[in-house]
Amino acid sequence: MIADLKKEVLLVDDEAGIRKVLRISLEDGGYRVHTAQDAVKALEIYKKHSPPVVMTDIKMPGMNGIDLLKALKELNPDVEVIMITGHGDINLAIKSLKFEATDFITKPIHDEALDIAMRRAWERLTLKRQLQAYTENLEQLVAEKTRRLVAAERLAAVGETVAGLSHAIKNISGGLSGGSFVLEQGLELDNREYLFDGWKMLKKNIDKITALSIDLLDYAKADRLHYRACDPNGPLIEVAELMKEKAAGLNVALDTERDESLSSIVCDPDAVHRCLLNLVTNALEACSAEPECQEASVVRLQSRATAGWGVEYRVTDNCGGIDSQFLDKLFNPFFSTKGRSGTGIGLMLTKKIVDTHGGEIGVQSTAGKTDFTIRLPVRAEGADTLAV
Repeated sequence: MIADLKKEVLLVDDEAGIRKVLRISLEDGGYRVHTAQDAVKALEIYKKHSPPVVMTDIKMPGMNGIDLLKALKELNPDVEVIMITGHGDINLAIKSLKFEATDFITKPIHDEALDIAMRRAWERLTLKRQLQAYTENLEQLVAEKTRRLVAAERLAAVGETVAGLSHAIKNISGGLSGGSFVLEQGLELDNREYLFDGWKMLKKNIDKITALSIDLLDYAKADRLHYRACDPNGPLIEVAELMKEKAAGLNVALDTERDESLSSIVCDPDAVHRCLLNLVTNALEACSAEPECQEASVVRLQSRATAGWGVEYRVTDNCGGIDSQFLDKLFNPFFSTKGRSGTGIGLMLTKKIVDTHGGEIGVQSTAGKTDFTIRLPVRAEGADTLAV
């Protein structure tokens, strides 16, 4: 069951007069109002009461409204945050939408504008709850039907897939909504900058749903591989060539180290290419997410011989590292350390391809370094009729 929404609002503004006026208006609208004079106090109140809607000024001493927005979204991605801004701060307001603010209203705040903003926030909350209920009901229906057809472990996998896919699509849908809002503002205000920003947000999320579709198709085909004898350095060379321009654009050095003594192996080279591409892409994104790294960012792609295997590939980076609590979950369906920007399919697909080959994949990470390892046999499982 979904808990009833509390009709509560957290109001954050460093000006006591504004807090008083808005509190009266909100209480007249039937809301229970918590107030805070700064972001630090606001976070304390939020952690204690968890109101579904927060209304905050953008410009405040100390932590500003956008930083508060980010902190609130870390605590609860579903919290609705309305930004309060002056007429000269419209660019900051638009920026806040990129961080998933619900809306913004400008000072002086009229009751009609306040009412519209609150209605929008509550409509979004209601839609989220309806989506949650629909997803829960869908999962229950799928589970009930599937229980009669498949074993318990397959049922669990289906349930995880439905929930994970729903989560991924919901994140992309939120990005599309934000982009369309910014685009509409650009059209209404005849502002090319808003048009550009809105289109960029839309394109980013269109690209994400396209990539999601391709990943899902690849995952469905990952157990139907096409094996042939090949040079194990071939996929490595192709991926390095493909990603060198992206690496340069991110100011990341992409180094390769090939063991030229390796003998050919029987594998699906296109599938191996996809595995290495996923790992290198993740490493580059990890480096781009750490702009304040103390040393030059480096991603290294290696191949080498190792006892008992046809080849060992390693993809390492010196950026950030992965929290130890996440290491055991990295290859779980739809698990991602990228928050809303990730789908959790890339590593899941990579593991399935490696497993289908009869290989091994592992990861080690410490502060400032992550090391992924793939080991493939001389002859992939299921390729017994082929000669090296």
